[in-house]
Amino acid sequence: MQRLADETEMKIEVCHYPPGTSKWNKIEHRLFCHITRNWRGVPLETHQVVVNLVSSTRTNEGLEVHCWLDGNIYQKGRKVTAEAIGSLRLKRNSFHSDWNYEIQPHEQLVVR
Repeated sequence: MQRLADETEMKIEVCHYPPGTSKWNKIEHRLFCHITRNWRGVPLETHQVVVNLVSSTRTNEGLEVHCWLDGNIYQKGRKVTAEAIGSLRLKRNSFHSDWNYEIQPHEQLVVR
């Protein structure tokens, strides 16, 4: 995320919901109810079945769901080093700063 902030020269605001509060997540409520209705009664036997059912979700109001299978293999158990965390330009939010913060870009060098 720091690299993205640096490359775009934009701050990235990060807001997490605390554990056990997904009921407050409006995206979940507005999206997953339609996905669940779309795959009702269909055995979810393969990844491709899930991708196809999620991707075919549409509503009369114009919601279209786009989905694809990420075939990348990710290394498990990776740890972020203290040095990497220390290089982040974090600005904590005044409300629940442990869950809400900005990742600010590093100052760009002006080449003349």
